[in-house]
Amino acid sequence: MSKIGVKPIIVKEGNTITREEGQIVVRGPLGEVRLSVPEGIKTEIGEGKVQISRFSETRKNKSSHGTLARLIANALSGTRDGFSKVLEVVGTGFRAQMEGTDLVLALGFSHLVRFPSPEGIKIEVIEGKIKIFGVDKELVARTASNIKKIKKPDAYKGKGILYQGEKLKLKPGKAAAKAGPGGAAAGGK
Repeated sequence: MSKIGVKPIIVKEGNTITREEGQIVVRGPLGEVRLSVPEGIKTEIGEGKVQISRFSETRKNKSSHGTLARLIANALSGTRDGFSKVLEVVGTGFRAQMEGTDLVLALGFSHLVRFPSPEGIKIEVIEGKIKIFGVDKELVARTASNIKKIKKPDAYKGKGILYQGEKLKLKPGKAAAKAGPGGAAAGGK
């Protein structure tokens, strides 16, 4: 039995949950999130809580049970408080700025890179940091990942786009690899 799926999900003040045509719609002060309910899963929306159960013990139903519970909990949290990810642009001459709803990046390429903001996502640039905000946790994370893929961090100098607080293990350069013990070049007189 899913330990996460068995627990009732508490609906806090400011959120509402309704069922519409095989979907659960979660509304809050920041927006709404629609989640599809898989076959074999039953949702009971009561006074201030949601209970999820499954019709059978098939492998598919077992995996969907806890997943749907967490998706509903994330939707409740997102529509009330929102989710955000912060990316850092690291490198000499690398910069980010907003032009309307598009994120414009100068990352050492021969051209500027434009990244249009997806629907439901708000992107801000503050002092070289890119803040991505939205009500859908999965969409926020996917958008941050897509921006990071434009210029992954270099393995030698660490230049590129990183998640805030991400630690990189940099590789030693050629000069460090040739140097023997004590720092002198190997094979010298």
